[in-house]
Amino acid sequence: VSYNFQVIKTCKKMGIKTVAIHSDVDSSAVHVKMADEAVCVGPAPTSKSYLNMDAIMEAIKKTRAQAVHPGYGFLSENKEFARRLASEGVTFVGPDTHAIQAMGDKIESKLLAKNAKVNTIPGFDGVVKDADEAVRIAREIGYPVMIKASAGGGGKGMRIAWNDEETREGFRFSSQEAASSFGDDRLLIEKFIDNPRHMKSRFVLADKHDNALRNQKVVEEAPSTFLDPETRRAMGEQAVALAKAVKYSSAGTVEFLVDTKKNFYFLEMNTRLQVEHPITECITGLDLVQEMIRVAKGYPLRHKQADIPINGWAVECRVYAEDPYKSFGLPSIGRLSRYQEPLHVSNVRVDSGIQEGSDISIYYDPMISKLITYGSDRAEALQRMEEALDNYVIRGVTHNIALLREVIIHPRFVQGDVSTKFLPDVYPDGFKGHKLTDLEKRELLAIATSLYMSYLVSQQVEVDGMKLNVTSEWNLASPLLSVTIDGTQRTIQKFTRDTGLNILKYFSFCLFLKYKLRILTKLAAELSKYMPEKAVEDTTSILRSPMPGAVVAVSVKPGDLVSEGQEICVIEAMKMQNSMIAAKTGKVKAVHCKAGETVGEGDLLIELE
Repeated sequence: VSYNFQVIKTCKKMGIKTVAIHSDVDSSAVHVKMADEAVCVGPAPTSKSYLNMDAIMEAIKKTRAQAVHPGYGFLSENKEFARRLASEGVTFVGPDTHAIQAMGDKIESKLLAKNAKVNTIPGFDGVVKDADEAVRIAREIGYPVMIKASAGGGGKGMRIAWNDEETREGFRFSSQEAASSFGDDRLLIEKFIDNPRHMKSRFVLADKHDNALRNQKVVEEAPSTFLDPETRRAMGEQAVALAKAVKYSSAGTVEFLVDTKKNFYFLEMNTRLQVEHPITECITGLDLVQEMIRVAKGYPLRHKQADIPINGWAVECRVYAEDPYKSFGLPSIGRLSRYQEPLHVSNVRVDSGIQEGSDISIYYDPMISKLITYGSDRAEALQRMEEALDNYVIRGVTHNIALLREVIIHPRFVQGDVSTKFLPDVYPDGFKGHKLTDLEKRELLAIATSLYMSYLVSQQVEVDGMKLNVTSEWNLASPLLSVTIDGTQRTIQKFTRDTGLNILKYFSFCLFLKYKLRILTKLAAELSKYMPEKAVEDTTSILRSPMPGAVVAVSVKPGDLVSEGQEICVIEAMKMQNSMIAAKTGKVKAVHCKAGETVGEGDLLIELE
């Protein structure tokens, strides 16, 4: 039984029949179509489907499944689920209940790590009871602090607080997100290490015969640009020591935080297959899902540590249905009207559970895919990633490829100067997109004009006194076009073309940003100055939803006086809660939403007088 397409893919390779579980809205999902059988375990909300143990256990009995692979999230680190499987004689493809309890709980795992002589971050080692206690503990530790879910992972139920007010707000939101995502609202607080150089992870693979392996990896990239051999070895030794201390078997990930002086601290252990496992597979040649299944069956590991050298370089980009221009990524929903993965590019892997026609809903994580590229060295892997991003066709939802494309070519990233504060440091005012150079602007205009006059294969275009030769086959039925401009090959994506209005829109030729261009005749250009412009809406007196989601709470009613920055309502999208605040001080004129309602992006929520 599984809900993960990558697991099903490996099972097919091993000759194992599979059963997919799914919610009602996922009935047409890729993993459902791939499996030999499929069982619906409930409606869309995770608490009623993917976290519904009774329904899942019933599906197991109904299909007579012999084993369960829990994938990356939901019940993958739930000790009660593993216990129930064991009581029914069903194999859990993962560690035993003791290891899940010990390492899946951030509070207990931190205490065990200390006992195993693993470096840990200073903090409170118990459960935080309420917001008042959270403030007291935060003051004792000293700001800034990290508030996070004890049973959490993937950034859910996690907040950084710099003062008492942010601690109270962080406690409220983190506990609600933790309950929604993991069914466990317990929180812990620890010192936040400001400006950590890197978030590090050590992949661990252990069998039931006291053998353990590990492999260094970085979120999005492997190996590390920052670690020296001595630090890498020390981290690996501590990771294995921790795994052996809890008699760990199966695949897992020990995560460390590394400061600028290369001091490293234990963060947590994920007792499951990590989302970023493809980059580890690329540089080791292992199929980690296959190894997990073998270990669960009782077989010893087939490899020794010395058999697994680091070979080459891998980079992974998480492609999300998010708008990168809004807080680096507010969720987007919709149907994928066109979807084409860049698999024609060499050394590219795409792990995706969606296809053309799939719906991205408000109920689950907005990840579209994990895009992985591999090369003999970092430069080659990054060059392949640029090409893969340029050739990735996604229509119907807003996505974050523009941001990914800018990040991987940024000088700081290319040099390996990356910390967990990279985005706010590089884009302090938010992501604004790529600023075209003069030459790029001329090339863009030349390509746009040539595309408009696409009945000519080769054209010479003059832009601001510069002549450029543009050549292409101009296959307008394809979303991807290969264009040669002055001998240099560019990849562009044509978005829409409306010849009736003389308007041409398409993605950029090389930097994957969406540019809207108007190609006009000389007469149309002269007359366009007489066209009236649409008035700009006053956004200070109204509050619109910046994303699709569900209204969790509304804090005001008509007639209430609100202050600038005051919370007006809370919107939940993709299991993350977002506080909507007033842009100015004033009186509430009208409230257009209520708790429990679903809202779309741009829907009017509140009006102020």
